Amino acid sequence: MFIQFTVSNFLSIKEAVTLNMTAVSTIKEFGDNIITTDKANLLKSAAIYGANASGKSKLLMALNFFESFVINSSRETQVNDKINVSPFRLNPSYLNSPSSFEISFINEDVKYRYGFELDEKKIHTEWLFATAKVKEVPLFIRQEQKFEIHKEFKEGKGIGDKTRTNALFISVVAQFNGELATSILQWFKRFNIISGMEDESYEGFTASLFKERKKKSKIMQFVTGADLGITEIKVDEYDLTLDRLPKNMPDAEKRKILEHAKGKQPYELFTIHNVFDNDGKVIGSEMFDFDDDESEGTKKYFRLAGPILDTLENGGVLIIDELDARLHPILTKFIVKLFNSSKTNKFAQLIFVTHDTNLLICCNLRRDQIWFTEKDRVGATKLYSLAEYKLQNGKVRNDASFEADYLKGKYGAIPFLGELNKLVQ
Repeated sequence: MFIQFTVSNFLSIKEAVTLNMTAVSTIKEFGDNIITTDKANLLKSAAIYGANASGKSKLLMALNFFESFVINSSRETQVNDKINVSPFRLNPSYLNSPSSFEISFINEDVKYRYGFELDEKKIHTEWLFATAKVKEVPLFIRQEQKFEIHKEFKEGKGIGDKTRTNALFISVVAQFNGELATSILQWFKRFNIISGMEDESYEGFTASLFKERKKKSKIMQFVTGADLGITEIKVDEYDLTLDRLPKNMPDAEKRKILEHAKGKQPYELFTIHNVFDNDGKVIGSEMFDFDDDESEGTKKYFRLAGPILDTLENGGVLIIDELDARLHPILTKFIVKLFNSSKTNKFAQLIFVTHDTNLLICCNLRRDQIWFTEKDRVGATKLYSLAEYKLQNGKVRNDASFEADYLKGKYGAIPFLGELNKLVQ
């Protein structure tokens, strides 16, 4: 489970900001929104608000970079390849400084703290600490190409010499079948980050779950319960052959497509809708092409069904940028409540970026679940939660009108329309 993430000197983030999923002990409301563990009490969800260009998506991009680099750095880079990291660009002194990332998480009842500092040329530092009971102990500490391997991390012995300057040690150890390193990389593979504006790539995953009757049934409940007019969904798989490709397509292009499709199962999606007579009685059904005939909101809702239900069932962390885009507020509310409910979620976590202020009213979000991004006067992103925000008369009360106060600017993190107001006048 995800505890917290800290990043500095990356994209619009200058100084370190921390997204913390640890439940604040003094907040007593909405206990169902908490996962209780021996190591920490963790929040099931977190909503991130802020003005356009305030850095919400940049924070998720930092998480995405971290996850992707941990999984792929040892196998997708060569010795002289540059690391695709982007430091803060609005201050020249930061361009030549390393970017820093650290995450804390629980895996198999052990709390880990893992992080690294790097620039486009090399890894400057890397570290991994573990807390099995009370005391935190170091497993390894790296200073450039010097590796201090502790006895609790025997699988790392002798691997330092095999680690390139632009590759992460943890990834290399996993490549050599290190048991703990592999387990940690598997945890990161359950760290799923989705763009709510570009969700097409998850359609195949959702469609693939139709092969299992139980999972298909859950997806159909998820879809038909949303009042989309759909009574059934058909997933027709087929074998991609030369005969299925356009006749006027060059043979060389056909061969490229077939080669690219190896290992992937092509499919077609269809939705079934009721047909009614003039009295509103169901007299039959009509099959629609999913891509051509369904709305963009319906497509997104179906595509998200797989990742959402899979995360709820198997645990892990689901992170969605622009969750509310193209979805009715009631559907967004339903998704958030699935994660916050003790009936439908035991140990999964949802982190999402949104502009839907209705969720501040209807979803029983705790103050520590509500986060804001705002840029300071030098264009750097700041991140803070409603639980830590201080008003002139003290901290935000649990009975405050979160939505109304946010839109009034009471908590910051909204656009200031000074010049636009002059334009309208």
